[in-house]
Amino acid sequence: MAPGKQPILSSVPLQVLLYLNCWYFGAFFLADVLMFVYKGLLLPYPTNNLILDVALLVLFLGLESLRVFYGWKGNLCEHAGTTILSLLLLLPCVTLCVYFLLLQTFVLRLEFLLCSVLLCFYGLQFLLSVLALSSFARSKVF
Repeated sequence: MAPGKQPILSSVPLQVLLYLNCWYFGAFFLADVLMFVYKGLLLPYPTNNLILDVALLVLFLGLESLRVFYGWKGNLCEHAGTTILSLLLLLPCVTLCVYFLLLQTFVLRLEFLLCSVLLCFYGLQFLLSVLALSSFARSKVF
């Protein structure tokens, strides 16, 4: 390898998955907002529970945005710190996804399906992020 030439260590599959996750989570958020409107109007949803669920959905949006941003930048800049931060933000995102999957007052079948697909995205992103981190770590050592 010529001097000054560094191999590109960014993970293309991880980057594609993060890009797709941006679009999927946008659709997930919009669908969940519409389902909350549906549940609030047609189901006997307690007001306090509805407010809590909507607040958790807004928190989920913020955490997911940060997680994808740090994952995106960590992968493209080949920086382990931001990739680790993205992996740490994955834990509360998975927790909120499981809450929307199982623990809401009313869980619609569509929500169950959307959350299940989102958990699959999270699993793949976890694996690909760990692989990218190992690639970043190996290049810094040698």
